[in-house]
Amino acid sequence: MLFNSLEFLLFFVVVTTFYYLLPHRFRWMLLLSASCLFYMYFKPIYILILGFTIVVDYWVGIELEKCENQSKRKIILILSLIANLGVLIEFKYANFIVDNINQLLSFSNSHVQIPLLEIALPIGLSFHTFQAMSYTIEVYRKNQKAEHHFGTYALYVMFYPQLVAGPIERPQNILHQFKAKINFSYTNLKTGLVFILIGLIKKIVIADRLGYYVDSYYDNLQTMTFLPTVIAITFYSFQIYCDFSGYSSIAIGTAKCLGINLMKNFDNPYSASTFRDFWKKWHISLSSWFRDYVFIPLGGSRVSSFLTNRNLLIVFLLSGIWHGAKWTFVFWGLIHAAFLIFENITKSSRFRIHNKFIKQLFVFVIVSIAWVFFRSPSFEIAYTVLRKLIAFNVDSRITQLSALLSPLNLLLCFISIILLYFIDRVRFGKIRKKALLFFIVGTLLIILIGKTNEAQFIYFQF
Repeated sequence: MLFNSLEFLLFFVVVTTFYYLLPHRFRWMLLLSASCLFYMYFKPIYILILGFTIVVDYWVGIELEKCENQSKRKIILILSLIANLGVLIEFKYANFIVDNINQLLSFSNSHVQIPLLEIALPIGLSFHTFQAMSYTIEVYRKNQKAEHHFGTYALYVMFYPQLVAGPIERPQNILHQFKAKINFSYTNLKTGLVFILIGLIKKIVIADRLGYYVDSYYDNLQTMTFLPTVIAITFYSFQIYCDFSGYSSIAIGTAKCLGINLMKNFDNPYSASTFRDFWKKWHISLSSWFRDYVFIPLGGSRVSSFLTNRNLLIVFLLSGIWHGAKWTFVFWGLIHAAFLIFENITKSSRFRIHNKFIKQLFVFVIVSIAWVFFRSPSFEIAYTVLRKLIAFNVDSRITQLSALLSPLNLLLCFISIILLYFIDRVRFGKIRKKALLFFIVGTLLIILIGKTNEAQFIYFQF
């Protein structure tokens, strides 16, 4: 069930209405049932995978709380991590591993080939797996008490607004909210609806419209030249940002209408003037997850420069793998690692750039080029795109642009980017105070400019 569908609109209205009509003690049942229905709308059978990890981690949490022996506690935690990562590896990385083994066998002139598994990736698997692991790790660290109510813990993993594409929550932030008695609040409802509308504008008006050009570019890649390539790379940077931050905004808004606060996942990342700053603003729930559970345990930045850079390399190697079972994702992560390490090495250099706009532009350009590997299904296609970018062709005719999009649609693409600039910079309080006007204008934008084709969110594949 997509957030940008009429089915979800009906689902959201019904669930929110009954949530406030029901007594507090029954609300967890409603939310858990609704979350199961929401997830099963995509592929019902995969609810069993979620059920397995929920049962395992619920038991692990209780056992960790009861056990005082540190060695046994570590074994219990490891069993939990193996169960969660085992499921993730089985469904997301097994065929990737097998395919690479088969290629090595081919290079060695072996006629042996391992058959690929005929399985599909469960939607949002990486997100709820990391959220589940966050719970067991925090209980192990004694930062969080084990949840003894099975329904409440299951809801922690399955809460439908952020089940498929985050934000990846921590148990300290959200578990207690499921138990709190929440009364209907007009302020919460208005705030939530504003978030939802901002998310829909980002997705339907901006991301999907830009995505139509980007998809057309890649479908006609061999005939493209310099100018269409520059525009496609730029458009994809804004497309993926608006698509993902749009989802996060809708998730945050949907939860807010229920009186539940989710963490902020984006903070105007393309305003970053350093790569370190970019990762403080982009996909905050994932970057903070890797910081707290990988980077800091490895020693963080409290160790030597060499080890700090090693830790960054490990984190972004894992981040690339987290995003997808392709070498292009790994290379995307390594690009970010390389520039973060470069920043560390040159942070005391007198030759650093001091002009903020130039620094912001530099970060945006490198991030946009890295997105080419994220968007391209293979290195060959990524290489083709970058070759067209580097080999400046003065014969980049404007007619190629009109072959991909009509002049009007191309103009609407640029208007949507300008619209994003104002959406990300206007104060949220001002929007909320003029909510009625914002709803009217936002709805008109969706109807008049939006691509209402119910396109799937990009991050659903992760």
